[in-house]
Amino acid sequence: MKAVRLKEYGDDINKVVGIDQDVEVPELSPGKVLVKVHAAAVNPIDWKITQGYTSQGKDLESPVTLGGDFTGTVADIGECVTEYGKGDDVYGTAIFLAGGSGAYAQYLSTDTKMIAKKPENANNLEAAALPLVGVSALDVITKKIKLQEGQKILIHGGSGGIGSMAIQIAKHLGAYVATTARADKTDYLRELGADKIIDYKNEKFEDKLSDYDAVFDTVGGDTYKRSYQVLKKGGIIVSMLESPDEELMNKYQVNAEGQFTQISTDSLQKLAELYDRGVVTVNVDRAFPMDKAVDAMAYQRDSSVKGKVVIEID
Repeated sequence: MKAVRLKEYGDDINKVVGIDQDVEVPELSPGKVLVKVHAAAVNPIDWKITQGYTSQGKDLESPVTLGGDFTGTVADIGECVTEYGKGDDVYGTAIFLAGGSGAYAQYLSTDTKMIAKKPENANNLEAAALPLVGVSALDVITKKIKLQEGQKILIHGGSGGIGSMAIQIAKHLGAYVATTARADKTDYLRELGADKIIDYKNEKFEDKLSDYDAVFDTVGGDTYKRSYQVLKKGGIIVSMLESPDEELMNKYQVNAEGQFTQISTDSLQKLAELYDRGVVTVNVDRAFPMDKAVDAMAYQRDSSVKGKVVIEID
């Protein structure tokens, strides 16, 4: 089978990642399923892996297949698997860091605890785009922030994959949503339901917002530190990228948490329900054929993406 594989770590993605035409189909083990892949999404973690961000200084012992988020059809099941059968359409993650075989391949193997039945109303590109961004937004908004009707939240990076999902979930819960993005994304963000849009290139959000109940940060760096200023006392900031800053927490008398998303069957089922009810949608900014997977990763890394980038495997 064909697979997109990382052979060594390096900054030049074109040199370290390539299409391998002769990779063995993953072997099944108990509790896992073999899936014929239809589409896989690109997340920042995918190209960060190629640069060694998760390697802890270790060299690759052998090539690994990249990719996490996917949708496909169950081709075979391992021992002890009773929840799924051949022919079931599923979605979830198969990232090798969590024990999967990698999603940028014609076939993958992954644990049943990291997949669920595909949303009925989603096509393959949409379903592949959902898992990481949808579960991240759902976890942060409902579990960590515990956003309530009438509260105010600032969501950074509103036009990105996680930000766009977070806006929709927050609006569904009845919150007032402010977001930061480029000016050319205004119409898109209005469609998602954003109440106030701040052009981060030309405006300082901390000068325009105050007394907010929550901030959801998907940007990090200086944006994260400045965000403490907009919170009311007792408010909360959750970041996808940064660890809590105790000095700023004490200064502004707010709470702070980091987010490390772990995809599970339960979270995927809740996400699929929201999708099928029309509560959330996902925008596929661009789809690439499998042979252009490296271009897809570079595009996600270097562009101002509106929603998600997806690779068509089948």
